[in-house]
Amino acid sequence: MINFRKSILAVLAASVAVISPAKAGEMDIIDTAVKAGSFKTLAKLVTEAGLVETLKGEGPFTVLAPTDAAFAKVPKPLLEKLLADKKLLTKVLTYHVIAGKVMSTDLKAGSVKTVSGENVKVTLKGGAKFNQAKVAKADIVCTNGVIHVIDAVILPPSVK
Repeated sequence: MINFRKSILAVLAASVAVISPAKAGEMDIIDTAVKAGSFKTLAKLVTEAGLVETLKGEGPFTVLAPTDAAFAKVPKPLLEKLLADKKLLTKVLTYHVIAGKVMSTDLKAGSVKTVSGENVKVTLKGGAKFNQAKVAKADIVCTNGVIHVIDAVILPPSVK
């Protein structure tokens, strides 16, 4: 009877370990975004652009991650254009990435250079914003950087 209880407890413990999500900061940017479940469009586009391995790399990176709801606001013709032009898609996606780990407490009003080579405007009055996109959730720490969830897709000045 004791062995049976130990076996059941061991199976339950193993099941809980598999089902329980990893703690914040134990996964890279890609795995964290996928696990969250609200970045399906972003994950699809990052895959299409061939940026998965880069964002799973050492980093550190700061990713301004638009939610699926943010992508739903983007006109369908623009999304289709991005999917049809890998170079343009990469430019837009890398505009959502800042080299280094920039926590919300590190933000200063002004311009910050993105991985695309173009600057994004940071404003702090009334809550942090990158261009027109409000930060909905900040400082999701990952093994290779940090994610700031934003409520809109931002476009580099050269794409507008």
